[in-house]
Amino acid sequence: MNGVRASLWATACLAALSVASGAHAQKAGDGAQSVALDEIVVTANRTESLASKTPIALSAVSPDVLRDSGVTNPLNLSDVVPNLSIDRAFVGIQITIRGITSTDTTEKGDPSVAFLQDGVYIARPQAQEVSFFDLERVEVLRGPQGTLYGRNTTAGVINVISAKPKHEFQASADGAYGNFGTVQASGMVNVPVNDAIALRAAVNLERRDNYIRKGVASPFGISPFKDNLSGRLSAMIDITPSINLVVRGDYSRMTGTGFSSVRLSNFFTGPFVAGQAPLHVDLDSKAARTLTYAPGVDTDSDNDTWGVTADLTWDMGPVVMSYLGSYRELSQHNDLQADLGAPVSTPVRFDGEYWQNSQELRFAYDDGGRITAQAGGYYFKERSGIAAFILQPPFIPGALAFGFPQDPTIAVSKGVFGQANFEVIPGLKLTAGIRYSSDEKSRVGQTVIIFPAPVGTIPTQQNNAERSFEKVIWRLGADYDFGATMIYGVVSTGYKAGGFNDGCEIGTGPFCGFTADVLYYAPETVTAYEAGIKTRFADNRVRLNASIFHYDYKGLQLSSTSNICGGPCQVTTNAGAAKIDGLELEANIQPNENHRIDLAFNYLDARYSRFLPTPGVDFAGRPLDRSPKVTASAGYNFTYPLENGGRLEASARVRLSQSYVLTDFTSVVQFRQPSFHKTDLTLTYTAPQDRYYVQGYLKNIEDEITLGSVSTSFAGTAIFADPRTYGVRVGAKF
Repeated sequence: MNGVRASLWATACLAALSVASGAHAQKAGDGAQSVALDEIVVTANRTESLASKTPIALSAVSPDVLRDSGVTNPLNLSDVVPNLSIDRAFVGIQITIRGITSTDTTEKGDPSVAFLQDGVYIARPQAQEVSFFDLERVEVLRGPQGTLYGRNTTAGVINVISAKPKHEFQASADGAYGNFGTVQASGMVNVPVNDAIALRAAVNLERRDNYIRKGVASPFGISPFKDNLSGRLSAMIDITPSINLVVRGDYSRMTGTGFSSVRLSNFFTGPFVAGQAPLHVDLDSKAARTLTYAPGVDTDSDNDTWGVTADLTWDMGPVVMSYLGSYRELSQHNDLQADLGAPVSTPVRFDGEYWQNSQELRFAYDDGGRITAQAGGYYFKERSGIAAFILQPPFIPGALAFGFPQDPTIAVSKGVFGQANFEVIPGLKLTAGIRYSSDEKSRVGQTVIIFPAPVGTIPTQQNNAERSFEKVIWRLGADYDFGATMIYGVVSTGYKAGGFNDGCEIGTGPFCGFTADVLYYAPETVTAYEAGIKTRFADNRVRLNASIFHYDYKGLQLSSTSNICGGPCQVTTNAGAAKIDGLELEANIQPNENHRIDLAFNYLDARYSRFLPTPGVDFAGRPLDRSPKVTASAGYNFTYPLENGGRLEASARVRLSQSYVLTDFTSVVQFRQPSFHKTDLTLTYTAPQDRYYVQGYLKNIEDEITLGSVSTSFAGTAIFADPRTYGVRVGAKF
């Protein structure tokens, strides 16, 4: 109730401010009745187009919206993008779009949503939680995007696009300070070297303490949760008037405790019975975030990732050649802890080294608008070596460690693709696309128990496996542009390769005891049907986007914890099938330059149509994870022009969500997160000519603690989203 009052109070205050200043706004905004909403240029179709003319369900988030919404990393994107959930999982982050997700964040797992950095696929979810800084925009594409974007785009694409160097001098600095010891700082400088070369450098610092509170005395700390330092250096070279090269190098050092979970009993009462929904405990924010056991080790994460990317474009007239090549590495050295149910947690050690190499060559043809086409080839290879150990495991008396040294794990993906658009009559276009993908996966590793000398290391299982997959996916669509209105329809297919679990097949080596149906799992596929409309009216002061969709989703890859490896390990299997139906509505209204209203409504019916997770339990008709049936948001922004040429902006935004479920497939229990709403406020002063700004922010006024991940393994653990945060941001341009 307090949260509802806070939301209403905030909205009322803004409305009062708007009414009180109405006369001044009209005077300062002479001619404002002709002010139109800004058009956004996107690259969703791998070529530049207006978002309002791109026949895809997409969201393009600008740097100003990222700043004002407090989106400083991928986890906050779901605050501003419909039917998107990004949650901190037990290893890395987990992305869900329209109910489609992946729960395998290990070195052999693949996401169902492709996370791209400047068009380059980032394979490991551990490398995806990087800070947002000096960006051009973030594009989120909903629905299968495999024909143009390649591997693991069953659910969609998130493309984080950094700002390119420009042929003019620019510089800026931004900083923020908030509760939980939050400190953020970034700086950018752009320098034109000559008429052909421009350089751009950006750096970012992000630090904060833990949202979790220690409830039991312990000498071991849990803060800072994160202490990250990132940098990017870019060069743009106009080799000739028709050949352009952009080279980027980036580096991120990601440190902190990484301590992210509390016991599941903070949120639910047991016992946890297969097929039943446990009772949710309604604790206040502080109690929900408090540890009920003592950390038994100093947790510490020492991770870094870096990469180099070359983006070459050669305009040869009607044909444009594009090459995108990248090499990236990720290094992890983490001292973690496992809550095994004892009064004190158990130490865990994880070390991992990863590298990836991706190459894409693409040709685009445009005869002036009637025929546009793209064709190309793609190559991707990833190799990793990891060692994960539970130290002094209480479930193996006398052992020093139990774990999984795996080296190497290799994934190779190759693809050829093509997509063409043909204008049948003025305004009416047909689209056809196709892609052939080939995936090869392999791993060499062991499950081992380490005892004191003279026993030493005892292998209990070989984790050697290899598998290959291939698939043809396609896309057919039509769109009609009436001028201010475009309608579209599309049928597309998506595919994510299968894989293997820990272990090895009977007859292939020592300690190999699994049949093929237990060791391997099949690809997951989706066929998506979607229709939509994008329209503008009232002199472009109102923008409305709407889409309806239906998915046939088969072979869902679902992961659980099992002891079939001689100890705890992750097992992935294929669920039967699922159906997904939905409706998305978005409206942006700007009656004049001083007022803007943003509204969104989403309906999502994502449910299993055939799935028996365990004998006697039928999930048919039950909802998919992180898929609330109804979500909605409303935002209002009021700009008050000042006599000195500056402006004062006040904004409020509330997000509402019906309840959703989180399933632990180890115990086959669906945990329900109750319905909630969260309200954000910002108040910003911007100086004349946008020279600098000062902003106060308050996010999640209600201090709602909402769940992102759950597990019943051992003592049971839960990871939650951000509590109430507040602070001040400042920035300047030079």
